[in-house]
Amino acid sequence: MKPWSGVITDEEERRYASAGFGGSGGFGSRPALLIIDVQYRTVGTTRKPYWDAITEYPTSCGEVGWHAVDRIVPLLAVFRDKGFPVLYPHVAPKNAATDGGRLAQKIPSIMGIDEKGYEFVKELAPVAGDVLLPKKHPSAFFGTPLTSHLIDLGVDTLVVTGCTTSGCVRSSVTDAFALNFKVIVPEDCVYDRAPTSHAVNLWDMNGKYADVMPSDDVVKILQEREAAT
Repeated sequence: MKPWSGVITDEEERRYASAGFGGSGGFGSRPALLIIDVQYRTVGTTRKPYWDAITEYPTSCGEVGWHAVDRIVPLLAVFRDKGFPVLYPHVAPKNAATDGGRLAQKIPSIMGIDEKGYEFVKELAPVAGDVLLPKKHPSAFFGTPLTSHLIDLGVDTLVVTGCTTSGCVRSSVTDAFALNFKVIVPEDCVYDRAPTSHAVNLWDMNGKYADVMPSDDVVKILQEREAAT
């Protein structure tokens, strides 16, 4: 079962296939892991269903976020074991006086997050040597030195995790694709507050910009890679 099964119709699948969409981009030789916005503001400080979670942080995705955290943990462990780069694009605390812009105008709730909300979820917290990339916009590339870091690290493949599938993940995936990186999206390591949007965006990214697959398959491929030197 694909994560978009039951959402995307057979007719839509046929249309993409007839256009030649959905080929495999594959893995290169030097992968890096992006963990995008996995902060308490997107999952809550405890595991709760969506409608309960948003009483703490309106931007929380609830339990689906925690399910993704559980799947990112073993993936991150493989990256650490192999010595491959790990990078954390994340929204930094906002200054209400200067950090508004169009996003705050469109989504005012993002401006009211407390300090705890911006902390990384402890199960996936960065360690010395990881790259932290504060960002103000959806894409991990826009207005950040991400591309420079990836070139310096010799990266040719990005494994993209985090949230939201339809927002920061998708915009980062399309930018990575445009910059000629191979892109992998572990389907159970990304999350969104809207199940339909999550499914449709995974389907569309798989058709055009990335290889979407279960994280177990990603882990298996990575375990066969030589450790970084």
